[in-house]
Amino acid sequence: MHKKLFIPGPVEVHPDILAAMSQPMTGHRMKEYAELHERVVNGLKEVMFTDGKVFLATSSAFGVMEGALRNLVGKRCACFCNGAFSDKWHDVALRCGKEADAFKFEWGRPVTPEAVEKALSTGLYDSMTLIHNETSTGVMSPLPEIASVMKRFPDVMFIVDTVSSMSALSIPVDELGIDCCIFGVQKAFALPPGLAVFSASEKALKRAASMKGRGYYFDFIEFAANDEKHNTPSTPCISLVYALDRQLERIFAEGLESRWSRHRNLAEHVRNRLISKGFTLFPERGSESITLTCARNSRGIDLSFLKKELGKAGFAFDDGYGKIKGETFRIAHMGDMTRDDLDGLFAAMAEIMPELA
Repeated sequence: MHKKLFIPGPVEVHPDILAAMSQPMTGHRMKEYAELHERVVNGLKEVMFTDGKVFLATSSAFGVMEGALRNLVGKRCACFCNGAFSDKWHDVALRCGKEADAFKFEWGRPVTPEAVEKALSTGLYDSMTLIHNETSTGVMSPLPEIASVMKRFPDVMFIVDTVSSMSALSIPVDELGIDCCIFGVQKAFALPPGLAVFSASEKALKRAASMKGRGYYFDFIEFAANDEKHNTPSTPCISLVYALDRQLERIFAEGLESRWSRHRNLAEHVRNRLISKGFTLFPERGSESITLTCARNSRGIDLSFLKKELGKAGFAFDDGYGKIKGETFRIAHMGDMTRDDLDGLFAAMAEIMPELA
């Protein structure tokens, strides 16, 4: 039995996308693929509001997150950490042999512009990492405000993970001055996992060109060279590129403004529903994610039981992540999700636990 996905990723995939993936295979060095690749990249540039380079990589987003460290961190990296995945990014930096410091925030709190300015003002760092939307806690940090601070540090690489936010709200990469913007496609883009997208500014490409030990698979300069031929350095996951091509068509048919509005409305609907049932939200007020809601288990319900019974009813439910598992639960509302989808989940929850009706 298929379980409808309300977890933070992968999310539910529309039948149109699955159908697109079943198209006959083409060769990745054939002109048919080059035409597909060029069309997809141009569509992504519209979504990302960038005139810079945009690349496709066959991996999870963490592959490119590691690649960005190898290509862009020369002296030392400031890693801003407010959850499990930003903590992991710092750990990856250390495992890559990079000098990196973690600037930690209590889980549930956003990274602040003031903290970024204080850290970078030391002059110790030539790069920084930030997760815009921390899925472990449902916290969205104030990217435009942080970007304003970054403009005062033009020599510091601005590396941003937008894995669970890109396409759900406006993230104008060029206007914000992001040097490397990274995301996977299995969250707000609502595709199966396996494809990562990243941008690279001219400043980033210049830094990468001078970086020793940047490897091959995620070598930004190799990506730039192959981009001239509308291609990738290594064999791409062509079926997912077909899927992304179709999803971009659907995104533009809906309209970016409408898509952003739908995500905002879904977020408000979920928050209001949970608050009305006596739950409190985990994130600091004003920093709640637009693509998933993380709530405290303030009513002390048996989340493991609820997860098990929802599974039997055909719903995938998440009962918290890492050190806050069981203390919180998360409900995704991104991608192609509708209010009817969410109301179906809430109805199933109420049937299992009448006190949630």
